[in-house]
Amino acid sequence: MEHGATTGTSGNRVEAARLPRRGGRNPGVLARAVVPALVAALALAGCQAGLPDLEPGRTPSATADAPTTPDPEPTTTGPSAEPTTEPEPSPAETETPEPTPDPEPSTPPPAPEPTPDPPPAPEEPAELARGATGERVVALQQRLADLGYFIGAPDGDFGPGTQQAVWALQKAAGLSRDGVVGPATQAALDQGVAPQPRSGSGKVVEIDLDRQLLLAVEDGRVVTVVNASSGNGESYEAKGRTYRATTPRGTFHVGRQVDGNHSSSLELGDMWRPKFFTGGIAVHGSGSIPPWPASHGCVRVANSAMNWLWDSWHADPGTTVLVY
Repeated sequence: MEHGATTGTSGNRVEAARLPRRGGRNPGVLARAVVPALVAALALAGCQAGLPDLEPGRTPSATADAPTTPDPEPTTTGPSAEPTTEPEPSPAETETPEPTPDPEPSTPPPAPEPTPDPPPAPEEPAELARGATGERVVALQQRLADLGYFIGAPDGDFGPGTQQAVWALQKAAGLSRDGVVGPATQAALDQGVAPQPRSGSGKVVEIDLDRQLLLAVEDGRVVTVVNASSGNGESYEAKGRTYRATTPRGTFHVGRQVDGNHSSSLELGDMWRPKFFTGGIAVHGSGSIPPWPASHGCVRVANSAMNWLWDSWHADPGTTVLVY
């Protein structure tokens, strides 16, 4: 059996739900209890579903039978009070795109290898000694020749002839006779050190035993200074007799001479182109002329110097030989 509609406040009608009759309860009472509860539930949900459209300008009011309920809050059409949660970005938006790899640079051609600088020229030694070559040796040889020391034509080769001239310079300067052109020898060169003669006239072969030098002198002027080696003062045996290796001092003259190689009568060795000036003592050429006394009494000079005395300077027989 259906229950009729109830009339709400201000003439609004709400269709009552059809409720079955139970246990002899009064239908009117049940309807009055259910309808207000339903209206209150719909109001709290903010929804008008199941209710007829309200007329414009009119606000529904509770029925006299229903308990007073607060008006439902109007439904807002604007944005809700709660901040709208931003939508989760899609996987496509969150994925960071992989960077595109840069193209590999093309391999540049190898740079040309730099041309190595030529090695620096070796520095010339501060000192000059036998075996040295070059312009400094040429300058040395020319300076020795200018000072009157016996030496061949400058050739830039510090050989035995240059060494003989350096020894003669060192003897004249009173330096150590090492044959090396160091600071002291160079200073003697720069100062123009040369021995002075003792004779004042004529052509004279002067032999300085203290400094072991032979001077070719003309009218008190030294023409050439030659490295020499005289008797060493030691005793020696020859043909069963004992002799002392001394060179006598005094004034003599060239007597007998041999133009070539001559063997000693005492079997003491060979002499090159000797010029005898007293007994068996002569000035002669030799292959060994050290810077100190080393002979048996003769005066040794280089073979080239002996040739000069014969062929260029002409120390003929009768030439004075002054030994001091």
